[in-house]
Amino acid sequence: MYLYDQYDQAMVDARVEEFRDQTRRRLEGRLSEDQFKPLRLMNGLYLQLHAYMLRVAIPYGTLNSRQMHMLADIADKYDRGYGHFTTRQNIQYNWIKLEEAPDLLADLASVEMHAIQTSGNCIRNISSDHFAGAAADELVDPRPYAELLRQWSSFHPEFNFLPRKFKIAVIASDTDRAAMKLHDIGIQIVERDGALGAAFYVGGGMGRTPMVAPCIREFVPLDQLVTYAEACLRVYNRYGRRDNKYKARIKILVHELGKEEYARQVEEEFAHLLSLGIEPPLAELERIRAYFADPAFEAGLPTGIDRSDPDFALWVDRNTVPHKAPGYASAVISLKPVGGIPGDASAAQMHEMAELAKQYSFDECRVTHTQNIVLPHVRIADLHALWTRLDAAGLANPNLDTIEDIIACPGLDYCSLANARSIPVAQKISQRFAANGRTADLGELKLKISGCINACGHHHAGHIGILGVDKKGVENYQLLLGGSEAQDTSLARITGPGFDEAGIVDAVETVTEVYLRERDAGERFLDTYRRIGMEPFKEALYG
Repeated sequence: MYLYDQYDQAMVDARVEEFRDQTRRRLEGRLSEDQFKPLRLMNGLYLQLHAYMLRVAIPYGTLNSRQMHMLADIADKYDRGYGHFTTRQNIQYNWIKLEEAPDLLADLASVEMHAIQTSGNCIRNISSDHFAGAAADELVDPRPYAELLRQWSSFHPEFNFLPRKFKIAVIASDTDRAAMKLHDIGIQIVERDGALGAAFYVGGGMGRTPMVAPCIREFVPLDQLVTYAEACLRVYNRYGRRDNKYKARIKILVHELGKEEYARQVEEEFAHLLSLGIEPPLAELERIRAYFADPAFEAGLPTGIDRSDPDFALWVDRNTVPHKAPGYASAVISLKPVGGIPGDASAAQMHEMAELAKQYSFDECRVTHTQNIVLPHVRIADLHALWTRLDAAGLANPNLDTIEDIIACPGLDYCSLANARSIPVAQKISQRFAANGRTADLGELKLKISGCINACGHHHAGHIGILGVDKKGVENYQLLLGGSEAQDTSLARITGPGFDEAGIVDAVETVTEVYLRERDAGERFLDTYRRIGMEPFKEALYG
């Protein structure tokens, strides 16, 4: 993984001291809240319902044991003993005291972490495939390109005050594990005639007006990657709707201009930028790439697994995925216990995950956009020992990609923007399906819950999605079906009138009953929905 040099560290340290002074002036009353708000947001500090929330950047979700230990220490020292891993591959703390925030940021800086640009109308944390560097189906590790873009976008003077927030994802596989087409810019590393390049998808996103990004250029040479990204941003920065925040995202600009006209303007800007020579030298990409060299995988490792323990065998089947190196697997630590809060981990659990990464995964772990943790490089021979440790820590939930592996935003329990609670709904659904025993029979079924139209829970991309809304002062839950964030990206559709909290849990169970009744052999829920359409589900729900 990437390590700071003296320049990286100096920039982060300087930002901490700058924010310390800004916080001091706010506490002394020399800055009003209106003056302080844009300053704190640029450092990831939100004011929510009950306290300040801090969002910490974890670039492309990669961190080491030292960093995970620090996240645990911060949970104990500055919060209430836990953290919340998010759909941006970040972590959030929900109970921060303003006067302690600068010290927290200084602690983060001591392990090469920060909260810069995790909020505000700027380029946010750049995400990637959580199996990057381990997946057998990728062309190359996409993280060096994500890191190059992270360095380009950090403190970029032209893009610190965009019309709206901006999100970029980078993958290098035909299998999309990062919801790439639902980002403002999605980049897929591709190969043409033996050379690597980048396909650019621009104008995706969820929220109030969900859209799937179209491909505006199928191949950009890698030595022009940053220049093309800058051209995309410049056109947006020039014409984005600053007069209306609901129409300010790049997806609206691409939609209103049309894909062809937007692409034409980007090409025009791209040609101009090429003449200015703004692309970092290839030597810089190679410098970064060296940090992402494969660890020292052993050869000749055993690949057999003793499946005599059925609980262990189930966890292996559900929570491990094949690795590019023989004798290894990637293990997913589910942060979705039955009845738990999706994405939450206690300080003790974070400490344990840090130790497990150090002992079993070359000192590396990943945060997924599905609010879980990955140990990317585990010897198959070590899986049982790893599972035993996870089980003791309450982290061995065998539910990856099942209906119990729920994405949920913090909702109205914490967020000042939310209209409804997400957490209790997620808890009740996981309890319902754990009790009725249908999780295994349902197979792959991705359920996602948002507490408001901003879609932090990715409800538009769920096979089953739930959106909490305010209906005359009462929490109401809309049910959506048919979404996907994978390579077959699609947007879910609302079934009809919403439900109360108890009713939405029943409604989810009802649509799964329709699926079990109507599916053909080998079909996932999403496949069955696409084949039979919405009507059988609406008939079961509403009569």
